[in-house]
Amino acid sequence: MKFHWFAEATYNDLPERLPQKNPSSAVDLPMDLVDSRKVGEHYKMFIRLMQQADTLGWDGLAVNEHHQTTFAMTPSPNLLAASLAGTTENAAILIIGDSLALYNPPNRVAEEMAYLDCLSDGRVIAGFVFGTPMDTAFAYGISPAELRDRFHEARDLITRAWTADEPFAFNGKYNKLRYVNVLPRPVQGRPPIWVPGSGSLETWDLVLDEDYCYGYLSFFGLDNARPIVQGFWDRVQERGFEINPFRMAFTQLICVADSDKEAERDYAEAVNYFFTRQKAPLHYATPPGYMTIASQREGLRRQRGIGADVRQRAANGELSFWEADELGFIVAGTPERVRQRLETLATELHVGQLITCMHMGNLPEETAAKNNELFGRQVAPHLRDLFTDFEDRWTPAVSQQRVAAGAPKITVPAN
Repeated sequence: MKFHWFAEATYNDLPERLPQKNPSSAVDLPMDLVDSRKVGEHYKMFIRLMQQADTLGWDGLAVNEHHQTTFAMTPSPNLLAASLAGTTENAAILIIGDSLALYNPPNRVAEEMAYLDCLSDGRVIAGFVFGTPMDTAFAYGISPAELRDRFHEARDLITRAWTADEPFAFNGKYNKLRYVNVLPRPVQGRPPIWVPGSGSLETWDLVLDEDYCYGYLSFFGLDNARPIVQGFWDRVQERGFEINPFRMAFTQLICVADSDKEAERDYAEAVNYFFTRQKAPLHYATPPGYMTIASQREGLRRQRGIGADVRQRAANGELSFWEADELGFIVAGTPERVRQRLETLATELHVGQLITCMHMGNLPEETAAKNNELFGRQVAPHLRDLFTDFEDRWTPAVSQQRVAAGAPKITVPAN
């Protein structure tokens, strides 16, 4: 089993109630709520935590892209990835990912990821994302009806640029380039590619057709994930592909402490902050044309494990810490309890790539660092033997070799 370190770079000093008429943590949040110096310190904290994770055996360090939001202040994941590629040694640099439709021209993504792959000695995982409606339609002005066509055209350009034997001309609908000659090339040739999604049929077929890894980036736990994850594996089986657990990734907020009492004391405020500050009104989250008709039908057909009422309670701050744990929004407690819960989650969902969210909301750095330490030394080593019968084609080979050589091993306490 593989573990990838990830956290949303959430601004940690927002008021409990946002002041605008239609409260949103994206697109139109008042600028005076954000102190840029605090943001800079926040970025440095994330870099330190990921550097620590690299020494503790995480298989990947994940960065993402969002725009005009305090929920995830990472407008260019490639910049954060560059800070990690040259200062870490083992873990993959997992970019989940670049919003391809927003790059003009998209071969900029091919160039920057190639730079990162060279700098990291072949440790890049290339994540391609469609982007949230807030990012694409409202912050960057891309028509939702054009989004998928732009994404696929950009994806074709980027992958060809990495693998073509000579310079070529590209004559697409949105991009017309006389000379495409990306230099340098990635060390890996074409890096492994991941595509995050939220359950659309088109994304499932894309990752199967192209042998990409599918990332279900949910923050609502096991019960909510079951119908979507099972739908994906049903599609894999229906299409005749191997049900390989490493072709799917899943996110999980994790809170490890020396005792259950300490877990609640140390993490409850940060968990509440995380769920209450990620607000997106429906007029930003569901613009016409963003989702295809087929995926809308599938979403209506699919029975959700956790209804909108429970998610709204979380957004209102009405869930207790242990209610959030019971529902699977978080996995919390002692190392023994956490590893038992994660083993159940991984085996039930058949997921071999776990994206561990070790920092959330306004969690202090020292608590997140302790979370890293306890998980890296007392949880992950007990779960690594899961799914060893399957080949992982979606994590760079050099990262797999280096992590296997240096990751903490199971230790038996002295009597």
